[in-house]
Amino acid sequence: MFLSSAYWNSRYVENDFGWDAGDITTPLKTYFDQLKDKSLKILIPGAGNSYEAEYLFNNGFKNVFVLDFAEAPLKNIKQRCKDFPASQLIQEDFFQHKGQYDLIIEQTFFCAIDPKLRSAYIKHTFSLLKPKGKLVGVLFDDVLNIDKPPFGGNKEEYVKYFSPYFEFNTFDKCYNSIKPREGRELFINLTKK
Repeated sequence: MFLSSAYWNSRYVENDFGWDAGDITTPLKTYFDQLKDKSLKILIPGAGNSYEAEYLFNNGFKNVFVLDFAEAPLKNIKQRCKDFPASQLIQEDFFQHKGQYDLIIEQTFFCAIDPKLRSAYIKHTFSLLKPKGKLVGVLFDDVLNIDKPPFGGNKEEYVKYFSPYFEFNTFDKCYNSIKPREGRELFINLTKK
């Protein structure tokens, strides 16, 4: 598919990112607010403007790594959060990324990649997590688009992808979505098998 680094960068440069909520969303804020261990090594792939990384960093989580294919959103994060370490803002293809993390955050990335890559996404996420590491975030539970991002799906489909690799702590309708996404999100909290 056409989803190259240049494609994503142009979407940000042209302010064509309707998925961007402009702030951290309630489901992830609620999850982050109950985390006690601020030393967790956290990856946010396909992070975009990553208000999540900014929120975590400003709340004492200094081991947060932001990964995006495009340069523009990484520059946006650095402008908003001047103390965020440049070495933790990584412009790279997720599928080429190496590392080991305690926690990977899913926020609009899964729905941005070509659906043919969903199995590869899950396998690679699994490989990036430490033993008993977690994948936490939201997935769209909606049809959405079939020819361009965001790509949708449903719980039944997603469960088939994730169940060989993860134990399900939570995989339910999101009770605290922001208004535009109400009834259209699943909250996931999965532990690496």
